[in-house]
Amino acid sequence: MTTASKLTLLRVVMIPAFMALLLLGFSWFALAVFILASLTDFVDGYVARHYNQVSDFGKFLDPLADKLLVFAAMLIFVQWNRMPAWAVMVALAREFAVSGLRMVAASKGEVLAAAWSGKIKTAATMAGLCAMIAFPSSLLDQVVTWVIILTTLYSGCEYFAKNWGCLGLGGK
Repeated sequence: MTTASKLTLLRVVMIPAFMALLLLGFSWFALAVFILASLTDFVDGYVARHYNQVSDFGKFLDPLADKLLVFAAMLIFVQWNRMPAWAVMVALAREFAVSGLRMVAASKGEVLAAAWSGKIKTAATMAGLCAMIAFPSSLLDQVVTWVIILTTLYSGCEYFAKNWGCLGLGGK
């Protein structure tokens, strides 16, 4: 197993620890785990590319680990009435739609590269969730929710606009 894959697995293992700490009220420890897990997202990608450790396992697990980490935090905030469920549904729908588009492309032998807007969405989401953990405030919760929604919608629309041809509906 590659170093990049080990880092991704470490992120997956940190998710239940993060959730337990946050739910038990240890917000600062939960924040530390969330930040560390978020950083492994950037580090494992760098290691995979820089040291030629890109693998099918990593291509599968890395995006899954990212989504599990982010949605774990968002669902806790829904449970605590700090984020509306519809906002999480928008983010979830985007992830399913983009994953579906990637599956269609893969079935045709194509690989769809991640767009910069998706990376910005991920960074903004993780930073916003960190802020929500560190500084509980209804105003901040609303701002972060809207930043997540807007970056999610923008990146999803851009991804589909650039890759529409994969669906066989014209354009590319």
